[in-house]
Amino acid sequence: MPFSTLGLSAELLRALSQQRYDKPTPIQCEAIPAILEGRDVLAAAQTGTGKTAGFALPMLQLLSDRPTNGGRRPLRAIVLTPTRELASQVAESIANYGRHLPLRHAVVFGGVSIRPQITRLHDGVDILVATPGRLLDHVERGTVDLSRIELLVLDEADRMLDMGFIRDIRRLLALMPTRRQNLLFSATFSGDIVRLAEGLLHDPVRIEVAPRNSAVETVSQVVHRVDRGRKRELLSHLIRSGEWRQVLVFTRTKHGANRLTKQLVSDGLSAAAIHGNKSQGARTKALADFKAGRIGVLVATEVAARGLDIAQLPHVVNFELPNVPEDYVHRIGRTGRAGRVGEAVSLVCVDEGELLVQIERLLGRSIPEVQIDGFEPDPSIAAEPIPNGRNRGPSPRRSGPRGSNPPRGGRGRKPRRGSSSRAQA
Repeated sequence: MPFSTLGLSAELLRALSQQRYDKPTPIQCEAIPAILEGRDVLAAAQTGTGKTAGFALPMLQLLSDRPTNGGRRPLRAIVLTPTRELASQVAESIANYGRHLPLRHAVVFGGVSIRPQITRLHDGVDILVATPGRLLDHVERGTVDLSRIELLVLDEADRMLDMGFIRDIRRLLALMPTRRQNLLFSATFSGDIVRLAEGLLHDPVRIEVAPRNSAVETVSQVVHRVDRGRKRELLSHLIRSGEWRQVLVFTRTKHGANRLTKQLVSDGLSAAAIHGNKSQGARTKALADFKAGRIGVLVATEVAARGLDIAQLPHVVNFELPNVPEDYVHRIGRTGRAGRVGEAVSLVCVDEGELLVQIERLLGRSIPEVQIDGFEPDPSIAAEPIPNGRNRGPSPRRSGPRGSNPPRGGRGRKPRRGSSSRAQA
């Protein structure tokens, strides 16, 4: 089925052709006609399946079909994203798809000067891509008026909830017209997402193009057991022995990302870190260097890496397993995108037994384990609590090699508005 069968305008089809996109993905086939009909949409799709185009293309067409009458342009569409990187990438996609349309767009996020954003907004825009915290900043300054919003997109809504943006989102919704089209895109249909959708969407078209909470099928997954103190040594070994040229490595904390990066550089590898404490300029440079092949290892935390779109990324490594099982799916979705084959490697120590159990329960299957010679775990080492505020500590009762330490609490407290989540976005 070509894009031309979906009801898109000649201008949009021309832009797609120039980017050599000729066949829509399943999420685009279902979402584009529904959005063009004016329906609200609740969509779950694995990362890398083309969901940005799934909402951006029909949004551009709807707005171009309803031109404004001269004067200063009212803001008519908002796309909310959880991170700066995703906001930038969505804005870039909108620019590419809408290059032959007379629509204006802008992107606003924290971590950079607000003055250029104010200047851009003063000129008038049709579409604004934003992180919730910075959008509220503009609302409070009076540089953004949400009273004429016709279309709202919540992109990666599950991550925005995880990052504690729900209060900011509700404040923003209260400033928008009640009659508008709402599009909610999420990697999973968690209970929180369903509850948000019930209060936001009106008679939505529900789209789910992959099995619930499943991992990307084109990603080969493997677990390597290793002592916590030898993870960095094993990582360097895997990179060198496998001649990996490009690998994205996940840590739980910013401090851990910085420490690992320094250790890898001391091992003679080219590496850079990307996380919420890095300036936007440093994050942009690190990502650009990684994409261009000037560095081979990008070490990232969850917040910074969510939404990264890196073409043909072959390897993702979970240096530390995430505390939230769904985050594992998001992480490994950085590879195996657009039908390409990728590899996801998890380095698992004795502390992370229960985290692995929960991930496998979410996936509905076990992840194959391969023991690397020379890196066999020392069975005398006991499990320790994971020191990041959401511990799953050791239990006196153990039930096999996976470890079954019971979790001591859930995802932890959501950060309040004005906390680190807003600053990072």
